[in-house]
This record gives sequence, C-alpha cells and structure tokens, in this order.
Amino acid sequence: DLARCAIAILPSTILWGASFPLALASVASGKRDPGRLVGEVYGANTIGAILGSLGFSLILIPQAGTQHSEQILIALSILAALVIQRPSLKTAGAVVAAALVAWSVPVIPWQLIAFGRRLATTTGSWTPLYVAEGMNSSIAYTKYDNVTTYFHVSGKTEASAEPFDMRLQRLLGHLPALLHAKPKSILVVGCGAGVTAGTFVVHPEVEHITICEIEPLIPPASALYFSRENHNVMHDPRTRIVFDDARHYVLTSTEKFDIVTSDPIHPWVKGIAPLYSTEYFELVKRHLNPGGFVTQWVPLYESNVETVQSEIATFFQAFPHGSVWGNLSGEGQGYDVVLLGQAEELKINVDDIEQRLGRPEYKRVADSLHEVGFKSGLDLLTTYAVQASDLRGWLRHAQINRDRNLRLQYLAGMGLNQYLAPVIYENMLQLSRFPSEVFSGSPQHLHSLRNGIASLRY
Repeated sequence: DLARCAIAILPSTILWGASFPLALASVASGKRDPGRLVGEVYGANTIGAILGSLGFSLILIPQAGTQHSEQILIALSILAALVIQRPSLKTAGAVVAAALVAWSVPVIPWQLIAFGRRLATTTGSWTPLYVAEGMNSSIAYTKYDNVTTYFHVSGKTEASAEPFDMRLQRLLGHLPALLHAKPKSILVVGCGAGVTAGTFVVHPEVEHITICEIEPLIPPASALYFSRENHNVMHDPRTRIVFDDARHYVLTSTEKFDIVTSDPIHPWVKGIAPLYSTEYFELVKRHLNPGGFVTQWVPLYESNVETVQSEIATFFQAFPHGSVWGNLSGEGQGYDVVLLGQAEELKINVDDIEQRLGRPEYKRVADSLHEVGFKSGLDLLTTYAVQASDLRGWLRHAQINRDRNLRLQYLAGMGLNQYLAPVIYENMLQLSRFPSEVFSGSPQHLHSLRNGIASLRY
C-alpha cells in the first residue's frame, strides 16, 4: 500500500512543491519587496486552490467524470503557460507534448471504482451494470456470474443480494420493527442498496420512512437494480429521501423517530468514524420517541479486536442496556453483528412476536423473513448473542471513540487487512448467558429459544 501511494502521489507532490519557487522566480524583480511578492503569489495560489477544489469536486467531476476533468486541468495548465511565456519553438513543443498527455488520459476503470485496493486480487466473472462519479462518492452496480447483484462505493463492496448480506440488511430492520409495539416513523442512515429501508415497507404500522443519504446518485440507481430486494422502497409513498450528511441531519432535525437504523461504511474509510462516536449516538438517542430502538451495523471482518471493542463500548456508553445480535455465516460464525440500543431495559415477549407474525396483515413481514432464512419470530430471536452487562470485563480497556479524538478511524485502519471475525465473535459468546430477565413467554417458546440460541453457538 505504501509503495502504491508513493508511485501515485510522490512525483506529483515533488513537482507541485517545486512549482511555488518557480512561480516566485517568474514574477520576481530586483525592485519588489520580497514579503509582498511572496504574499501575492501565495494568496493567488490559495484562491486558485479553493476555486479549483470546489469547481472540480462539485461541478466538473460529477458532470464530466475524472477523465475529462483531468484533461481540462491539463488544458488550463497549458493556457497558463502560454500566458506567462513568450511564444517560442520550445513553448510550442511543450504545448504539443502536454496536448498529447491530455489526449492519452485513460477512462477510469469501472473495476477500480468497484473493487479499489482489491482490484488485483478480485477474480470471477463480473459484469458492470451502472458506473457513475458523484460529488461525494463514485459508485458501481455489478452482476457476479450473471446472477447476484452487487453495490460498490468508492472501491468497496457495500451491499449485495448475497444471502449473508440480505440477512444482515433485513435483520437491521425487522429486529427493531418487531420488538417495537407500534413503529410508525423510521430513520435510515445510509441508503445503500435500500434493502434495510425496504424492510420497513412490509410492516403494516409504519407511516413514515426517512432515508438520509449523502450521495444523490445512489437512491435512483438502487431503486433500479435492487427494486425486488428493497421492496421498491424508493417509490413507496411513505418514503422521503433527504440528501444530507447524517451528522448534520441528525444535529439539525427536530423530528423524532420510533426506530433509527445506521449502516455506514467501514470506520476505516475516511470521514466515517464520526458516525460511530459517542456524540453521534447521543444525538440519535435524543431523536428517539419513548420506547424507540436503534440498530447499528458493526463489521467483524476486515477488523481486529481493538476496533470492535471500541465500536461496541462507544455504543454502550450511550445505550447501557444495549445488546449484540449476530449475522451468522454458513459456518455458524459471526461475519458482522447488529447492535441494538434503547433507552429502557430490554424486554421481549416471544409469544407476542409469534402471534403478530401469524396475523394476515403480517404475511408480507413473514415472507420477507423467510426469504433470508428466518422461518419464524423464534428464528429471528435466536440471533441474540450477548448484552452489555455481560461484556463489561471484555470492554474494560476499550478506547472510546469521541469527536475530539476519532480514535476508531486509526484503530480500524490498522485492522483492515485482518480476518478475525470468528475469533472476535467467539470471544463475545464465551461471556454470554441466556438472559432470562430479557425474554418472557410460554415455557415451550422459551425452551425452543434457549435451544435455538445454543445450537448456533456450538
């Protein structure tokens, strides 16, 4: 990774650094005040940097793409050279050479947008369906083996129609929706493929679904390529899409919700750690109606123990009655988990959930659960792993992620090439016990639940 960064960045950094003294030399004269001269050139450079970054990131790249934006940048450099240089044969040669460089700028490979740092090691038959560059993210939708649809953001696979991904995305929605007595208003942080948001479409009590997404390209594309998986949520009359940064929206909105789900990108991605901080979780808690729930995605893959401990401990600071629910892979080992939080102590009546799923108006809910392998409400509840009180010792030395330190971003960056998900999940399960104070219901249901939870652990 260091070698790739050096090849891509170091030469241009050196050359741009050299451009400043060259710019000074081009306008210097023996009669000018050196301080004023440096200030003027530095000021012009600063203004140009501001206008350039705004113009290219907000206008040119979204409208023309990276390839044409680079060509425009080269053309502007040629124009600047012609302005400050007297015409000569040498100047003409430089212009021709620069024009050839601009012409040779290649199209950004769709594979780079889809797979990023894993481009060289990604195998199999992949077909691009849609590729676009936006103001905040570059996105790609692909088909693997002409069967499974994938969604990628800036070089990382973010969602897919694979069974383990679908299970996780539905778990984020169905779990709080079934635990809540009557969920009416929902906030989904991060649209992604729209599957989590779409989970709430089938719940008969839901009246409002708000999706907060920072990249405007994503919702319409997900509506096209994941419409079946997300229950066509983008076109549901109850859905409202807000294009905003999640932190800004949660900070400034006056709305309150019965359920808030948060499924951001991995915390090692720049700018994502603030969506895992104590301040963010406290903001979310203030937007919950009484009896409301929060679900938060936490990846165990591409991570290490310290990172996961930081994420969970930070969440439990805001939600001390929180719990961990596992998204189990085919081998029965944790791939990623869902954190469930609420202001009050967690109480779950198993009989009530089973009865609700047996009603005619809940048939679509039951069908949605069946699609991802949950045959009943009991099946869904067997994903329970552990609660906050069981993990106090394990989290004793965890580093809390706060806005002032964003410690998680650095911890996560050190663990992104590690694959310790089964070990991390097993560490948590070893501290778990069946929470009799949480679950209630008929002896038959509780016995089945206890056996179901135990069967997924051994």
